[in-house]
Amino acid sequence: MLLTHSSLSTIPNRYAFLDKIEQLLENKACHNLFLIDIVRFSDVSSGFGYDFGDQILLEIANRLVMLSGPHAIFGRISGDIFGIIVSGKLSKTQLRRFYSHLIDHFKTPIQCADHAFMVDFNVGVATNPSNNKNINTFFSLAEMALRHAKSNKFDNFQYANDNDSAQSGRSLTLKADLTRAIDNDEFEIYFQPKVELSTLKVVGAECLLRWHHPLDGVLFPGALIEAAESYNMMNEVGYWVLGAAFKGAARLNSLGLRLKLSVNMSPTQLYDMDFIQTLLTLSRTHGVELAQFELELTEDVALSNSLLVKKQLARIRELGMNIAIDDFGKGYSNLGYMRNIDIDAIKIDKSFVMEIDQDPINKAIVQATQIIANAANSELIAEGIENIHHLHILREIGVVYGQGFLFSKAVNIDNFIQLISQELAVGTSLSHINKTA
Repeated sequence: MLLTHSSLSTIPNRYAFLDKIEQLLENKACHNLFLIDIVRFSDVSSGFGYDFGDQILLEIANRLVMLSGPHAIFGRISGDIFGIIVSGKLSKTQLRRFYSHLIDHFKTPIQCADHAFMVDFNVGVATNPSNNKNINTFFSLAEMALRHAKSNKFDNFQYANDNDSAQSGRSLTLKADLTRAIDNDEFEIYFQPKVELSTLKVVGAECLLRWHHPLDGVLFPGALIEAAESYNMMNEVGYWVLGAAFKGAARLNSLGLRLKLSVNMSPTQLYDMDFIQTLLTLSRTHGVELAQFELELTEDVALSNSLLVKKQLARIRELGMNIAIDDFGKGYSNLGYMRNIDIDAIKIDKSFVMEIDQDPINKAIVQATQIIANAANSELIAEGIENIHHLHILREIGVVYGQGFLFSKAVNIDNFIQLISQELAVGTSLSHINKTA
C-alpha cells in the first residue's frame, strides 16, 4: 500500500533519506538515485505565499510517491528537491522511461483553490558504482547529473554512472582546491575591453576570473564556478574578484586610465547582509569611487522578485554603482522583472550577436532589445562581436557599446594597460580596426 503524506513534515528529510541509502548500500544491491528539482518553484511561493506553496509542494510529493510505486524510497532533499531510490539493475533507457512517465503525468495541471499550475522538473539520476558502499560517492554522482540537467537547455534529464566517476572525482578535487587557490593567490582577473562602437574608443572593461591551477593550467570560469557553487564557496570567490577589481582600478587610476569596470555578481552576495559594507570598505581601502564600477547580474536573479534583492540593488545604485543585466535573452522570456528593478545597462547575450549577419531573427531580437533599453533609459551593450560585419550591423541598429574578439580577448592587467597606452599613443582607439571599418 502506498503511503501518502498529510503534511511535508511526514516526508523523510535529507538526513533520514541518506541514512536509508546507507543501509541499502550495505546489501550490495544495485540502486538508482533520482534527484528531482522543481523548476522555478520559488515563483509560486513568492507570488502566492509560502503556505500556498507548501500545499502545491505536498501535492507534487504525493504524486511522485504514487508514480514511484510501493517499492521505491522517497525523501525530501531540500526545499524543492526530492529524492527517489529505485532498486534493481536498470538501463539508462529504462530510467529515462520513468522520467518520461513522470513528465507525461505532470502535464495535467495541479489544481489548488482557483489556480492551476503546470509543473516541470530537472532530473538527475545516478546508478551506484559497482561494489561501492560510500554514500558520498553515490550521492555526488546524482548531484553532478542534476547540475548538468539544470544547465542543459535542451534536455532536463541527465544520467551518471560508474563511467562518470572519474569526472566526479575530479570535480570533488577541484572543490577541495578552491580553498588553497584563494590562500595561495592562484586566481587572477583578466580585462576584456568595452568599446564605443562609433569611435572604437575603449571606455571600460569587464573583469573576468581565471584560475592558474598548478596541474590543469589556466581554468576558465565554467569549471571554477561549478566547483564553487557545489562547495558553497561562491561568496568567497565573488569577494576575491571584487577585491581584485578594486585593486586593478586603483592601478589603472594611478596611470591616468580611469575606466568603468564591470564585475559579475554572485547571487549569494545579494543575500549577504554584509555585502554593502564590504563594497564601502573596498572603496576606502583602495581609494576608488564606487561610481567607477558596474555590477552585472543574471536574469534569473532579477526575476527572483525577492524583496531583499530589490533593496540591495537599490542601495547599490544609491552608492553610485551601476547595475547591468548580463546575458540578456539567454534563459528567460518573462520580461516583467524589467518593470520592477532599476538598471543602467543591458548586455545582450552573445548568441544573438555572433550570428546577427546570418539570421534575421537574431537581428530583430537585437533591435527589440535596443527599444527596451531605450525605454528603460539604459545602455545596450553587445557581447560576442567577432567580425566587421557584426560591427556594421550593430552600428546601423544604433547599439552604442560592445565587446568581443574583434577588439580584444580578455587579457591580464599588464597587457590591458599596454593596449590602452598604445591607443593613447596613436591618438585613436584600436586603429587597426578603424582602417577596415
